[in-house]
Amino acid sequence: MANKIYTIGREFGSGGREVGEKLAAKLGIKLYDKELLQQAAKDSGFCEEIFENHDEKPTNSFLYSLVMDTYSVSGYSAAPFLDMPLNHKVFLAQFETIKKIAEKESCVIVGRCADYALSDNPDCINVFIHADMDIRIKNVSKNLNITENKARDIINKTDKQRASYYNYYTSKKWGDSKSYNLSLDAGKLGTDNCVEMILKFRELMDAMK
Repeated sequence: MANKIYTIGREFGSGGREVGEKLAAKLGIKLYDKELLQQAAKDSGFCEEIFENHDEKPTNSFLYSLVMDTYSVSGYSAAPFLDMPLNHKVFLAQFETIKKIAEKESCVIVGRCADYALSDNPDCINVFIHADMDIRIKNVSKNLNITENKARDIINKTDKQRASYYNYYTSKKWGDSKSYNLSLDAGKLGTDNCVEMILKFRELMDAMK
């Protein structure tokens, strides 16, 4: 039986991570969020700090890449790879790790352009979770214990970073419904119902095979 993969793109503060956690728990499969960075570091030979510094962020400064590019990467010694800027190397290493994980096991992967990496996988369901700004502001303000004005600033900055990263590395547009199989409003549905919608979509997909 083929592995069932679920990728989740999400607006900051929308509850996307929570949807992923609940979906993984209900199916008894692994969730990969920050865990993906750890696995990519292990697979590539890069130190984990490099992945964290590049995590879903647009291209870093040239000087940063130049300094950090002194790190050696085991298993990535071909000339074309060595000539790449560091941010491209990090993306490629993460891209390969996503594909390896999908080949190995059923799982839920949050962010990191996983839908793009697995675009040729017929058993992958790509979901985008969003919510109204006022709901997201309240969520972030409560979770981080900050003012609503500060929460709005963080939301705008994080969404901009995620969009820039996604749009730069993929042939699609972050948040555009055409980029995903499902686009769900967690503010209106709640995270539990989002999970049920995803599972129903899987059921219908399997029935059509």
